[in-house]
Amino acid sequence: MKQLVALLISLSLTVAAQIPASSQTVTNCRLPGIVCSSEIRANPPQRLFIARVDLSNPRVHLRVAPGGPDPDGPGEWETTLMQPTRIADRDHFSLVVNGDFFLAKNIQDAEGARSGYRAGQWARTEGSAMTDGHTWSTSAKPRPCLVIRKDRTVTIESLTGPQARDWEVVGGGPILLRNGAVVVPPAGPHNKFAGLNPRTAVGLDASGTTLTLLIVDGRKPGIANGMTLDELATEMLRLGCKNAINLDGGGSSVIAVRDAATGAMKILNQPTDGHERAVADALGVVLDK
Repeated sequence: MKQLVALLISLSLTVAAQIPASSQTVTNCRLPGIVCSSEIRANPPQRLFIARVDLSNPRVHLRVAPGGPDPDGPGEWETTLMQPTRIADRDHFSLVVNGDFFLAKNIQDAEGARSGYRAGQWARTEGSAMTDGHTWSTSAKPRPCLVIRKDRTVTIESLTGPQARDWEVVGGGPILLRNGAVVVPPAGPHNKFAGLNPRTAVGLDASGTTLTLLIVDGRKPGIANGMTLDELATEMLRLGCKNAINLDGGGSSVIAVRDAATGAMKILNQPTDGHERAVADALGVVLDK
């Protein structure tokens, strides 16, 4: 009995040590199969938004959705930019986050008042994308992806394009965790965004039945520093993930949930543009009625 008590105390201390001392945690919403919470930290200043999705719940379905329609058919552009909450309303998502990195026609990356990203602009994702079994984007080189297969299993793997067994695919990168180990590439010319930035990440636990989404605000001095890729990987490990990847970040990072009372999508974080950015694709959660 004494050994059991000692073990429980040891486990409690281990868990407590993983939670930053200057942290305040709030539960933002509870939906069937979804729990959203946020953490506010003082030293260093951080704002984190976390969604845990129970993939074993039969009502829960993950879906990858493009923005608007393909503007040029077989041409180089694959979709048009759309705000994630508008995608969520169109496709009946209960939760939505931004998806893959993307290129928009004649637009250079900027944020805030300088951001040129607008709904309706022609765009393409940098990695693979599949929606309801339809492949609409591939990549020349393997890129990390979150993959939802036809049998509902969810994996993280590197692909040049979706496979016959797949149903939904969203790209990202780099890989943050592989089999419980941090595998972030070192900072350098090929990893120029490794420093402090707003972030969006997605990960899976060891059983593959809990999906964790983490959105980190940033570029707000004294309020939210943002995170390096190493810090992001460490957070995903703390949140119980065994495998995880980084999604698009910066001004694209957003998380929104459907308000149970009003039915409207509510943005939980504070995107750096001052509003949600129109993006090429989004990852959403659909709840069966």
